[in-house]
Amino acid sequence: MYKITGYIERDPETGLYVAIVPGIPGAHTQAETLDELQKNLKEVVELCLEEMDPETKKELPEFVGIQQIEVMN
Repeated sequence: MYKITGYIERDPETGLYVAIVPGIPGAHTQAETLDELQKNLKEVVELCLEEMDPETKKELPEFVGIQQIEVMN
């Protein structure tokens, strides 16, 4: 079993939730609700993992954390 971390944002143009999993090519999806997004993301990650060879799975990145940084522009 894998514990995978997704990164979720809300698209200001469409209002949709968008999720990506850094480190897994093709692992991204979108949905109108967070519940739907979680279901979609689980499905896409499962599909991506099915396509990976065992060596690639061993190299999946480990989630450490997220930092918010304030910058002046």
